[in-house]
Amino acid sequence: AMLRAELNSAAGQGVRSEMKQKSDRAGAAVWAADNIKPKISGFTDVAGSLFLITAPPISVHLLAHTLLKLDGSWNKLGKMVTDVGIVQTFSQAVPSSEEVWRAVPFVLSFAAFQLLLMWVVPGKYVDGPVAPSGHVPKYKANGVQCFLLTILVWAVGSYQGLIPAGWQYDHANGMFAFLNVSSICLCMLLYLKGRFLPSTADSGHSGNLIFDFFWGTELYPRFGHWIWPIGWDVKLFTNCRFGMMYWGISTLSYAAKQYELHGFVSDSMLVSSLVQVVYVLKFFWWEMGYMNTMDIQHDRAGFYICWGCLVWVPSLYTCHTLFLVNNPYTMGRTVTALLLLFGLLGVWINYESDAQKMRFRRSGGKCLIWGKPAKKIVASYTTKDGVKKESLLLLSGWWGVSRHFHYIPELMAAFAWTAPTLWEGSWAGFSYWLFLACLLTDRSMRDDTRCRIKYGESWSKYCELVPYKIIPYIF
Repeated sequence: AMLRAELNSAAGQGVRSEMKQKSDRAGAAVWAADNIKPKISGFTDVAGSLFLITAPPISVHLLAHTLLKLDGSWNKLGKMVTDVGIVQTFSQAVPSSEEVWRAVPFVLSFAAFQLLLMWVVPGKYVDGPVAPSGHVPKYKANGVQCFLLTILVWAVGSYQGLIPAGWQYDHANGMFAFLNVSSICLCMLLYLKGRFLPSTADSGHSGNLIFDFFWGTELYPRFGHWIWPIGWDVKLFTNCRFGMMYWGISTLSYAAKQYELHGFVSDSMLVSSLVQVVYVLKFFWWEMGYMNTMDIQHDRAGFYICWGCLVWVPSLYTCHTLFLVNNPYTMGRTVTALLLLFGLLGVWINYESDAQKMRFRRSGGKCLIWGKPAKKIVASYTTKDGVKKESLLLLSGWWGVSRHFHYIPELMAAFAWTAPTLWEGSWAGFSYWLFLACLLTDRSMRDDTRCRIKYGESWSKYCELVPYKIIPYIF
């Protein structure tokens, strides 16, 4: 603010130029420092962290209980809370210890299998983005192969009777409970690791236990270097190889369970499962692009991102398909075809927008987008050790329509796989779409703040040329 005030009051172009350079350097320094050692801006940071540590783990079981026992009706859940109280309602929603223990082998086997695939399945080694410390993480790009292999193992194992096809439905509540507890324990270990045994210099803490547990203390934690030279990246595992992989397989598992229970797969389940599987496949095709997003570059391996991907994704992101298992809603051929087309169109546009940015980055900005040379802004930033780096900001294609236009097709696809639950009368089953709309809106604002701090005046210029965050002429 002081720098801006000086700029506004300074006389002469020379003073303005000098102050602008100071502002850019200060912004870059803040970006590097905040990514090394996070700072608490106020009481709301701690209070918000505490709320998000406690409320979502509770809501996971209330949501599952509503979908499995209360016909997906929030009204029935509200009546239950009114009749017996929130404590008794929650105690009934939480599975028994026997249910949890029955689910444990499935969760551990799935996690161990994914860790094994990360290591042994062939793939090209690629570099991630430069971290604030100057560290460059390396990844093995084998997500698509691992996803297809996981589907194959599930299909063959189910056909041979080695794996129950509907295992994720059979043990849903028990798995959610075990994931809840085990993920919190993992986050505790990650907090300690970041404090005392960080993998890179991109670690630090604010000094507040609640805030640091929630946000994490390390940007790129890894383990197992004595087995695998690059080691297992924690965020790649939690976000992609467990959370997203579970999401993709669960849709197939729920569809198989509906067939087992009812003797057919409804058109609503077909559309929901198919669009989701295509979406998850698209994600793994673009996985290395995801590892270059602001989420990975900024969000540390703490409760927010690790618990979210290990528990929130398997429970909330699949709630619509879970509801459809016992509610085989029939839409009819016309609605089915239109909804399927709408969902697949959303997935394609989402993929194409991500692909444009990937081509742009890999070519150093020297590529054609929509048949024309890509327009760009060269933005600079500085790492912790004072090294000046450059990033290219894309102004063409979907990225010239709005700064986060790719969120619109993501909401389109999500509507296609959640709408049948809403039409069947379940707002609980539609929870994911409502959550996603809020999440993406918040993310667009957080990303803007991060980029403004990181890139300074370059980002301001970008915002002038692409003025809308998500929806052109509206937001």
